[in-house]
Amino acid sequence: MTLHLPLPGGGTRAYEPRAEPLAPAAAGPLTSRTVFSAAHVVADPYADTTPDGPAAVDWDATLAFRRHLWSHGLGVAEAMDTAQRGMGLDWAGAAELIRRSAAEAKAVGGAVACGVGTDQLASGSLAEIRAAYEEQLAVVEESGARAVLMASRALAAAATGPEDYLDLYGHLLRQAAEPVILHWLGPMFDPALEGYWGSTDLDAATETFLEVVAAHPDKVDGVKISLLDAGREVALRRRLPEGVRCYTGDDFHYPELIAGDDQGFSHALLGVFDPLGPLAAEAVRVLDTGDTAGFRKLLDPTVALSRHLFEPPTRYYKTGVVLLAWLAGHQEHFTMVGGLHSARSLPHLARAYELADGLGLFPDPARAESRMRSLLTVYGVPQ
Repeated sequence: MTLHLPLPGGGTRAYEPRAEPLAPAAAGPLTSRTVFSAAHVVADPYADTTPDGPAAVDWDATLAFRRHLWSHGLGVAEAMDTAQRGMGLDWAGAAELIRRSAAEAKAVGGAVACGVGTDQLASGSLAEIRAAYEEQLAVVEESGARAVLMASRALAAAATGPEDYLDLYGHLLRQAAEPVILHWLGPMFDPALEGYWGSTDLDAATETFLEVVAAHPDKVDGVKISLLDAGREVALRRRLPEGVRCYTGDDFHYPELIAGDDQGFSHALLGVFDPLGPLAAEAVRVLDTGDTAGFRKLLDPTVALSRHLFEPPTRYYKTGVVLLAWLAGHQEHFTMVGGLHSARSLPHLARAYELADGLGLFPDPARAESRMRSLLTVYGVPQ
């Protein structure tokens, strides 16, 4: 089963795949932390489409993957950036995804939170941006799902200062039927979000963000912080109003942030829990018993894989996530909407395979090896 994996400068090296996978058992709900996995979408490989055309989604495989996450006790964060919002999945596709996923969640008793943004617009006035948010919020609320108010590229371009954010978010929170999750997505995930909350100074931006939360604590279930800065997240977490959760979106430091300290902890809403789902759920169940050391022993070794998947340009982490879903048998092909399967190099993908295999993430290591071998062959790497 030896694979010859490509080296970045040319040539190959031998790798012996793992023989046995980890076997975490599916079980009931998690108790000590609220944990959402942002989930990818499965493309329809038979669709005759183009990278800039409407997304063609394999709905059966997409929903089957969500059932996989729910079976392990995880919630699903739907139609977020992991699902390629604004990078292959347009609003029409996202709306369909929200409706289908929310209906499936009701059928199986799974938790789901869905992204609300403004991706109907390329740009617009503040009034048009507010209307776009309202349209998407209505779709999510009508589906029965919790809403995640995502950062808006259009708002980042149109806002002239913090007051525009305070006014628009205040309006949306006042009209929301149920408490929402506020999402602060940093520019490493989307360069168009540079200067969000009215300033490129993160200290000033944090003050505006916290002012939004403090003005409407009854309408904020929690905040999702995706800045890849553990110290900043902890400092912000300690300033949240009573009852408002912090959901870490830090794919570099999640074990320590979820474990927490003597002043609190973070819940989780993470893209890396897409490939880590069963292992992450097992780790949180250990934490549920009060065994923080056991939790860290399970989850700390996954950080190397996560840091690799999310290395710059971070926004292309979805490619590695979908590769691992294919290798794990959750879909029958390595194809992505918008052609994003081409966004990472072969050496990057090979390293992702090696790290995931070392963790035992593939239920059938022989199948993963065979599929990785086929990919290497297509790229012309001799085996």
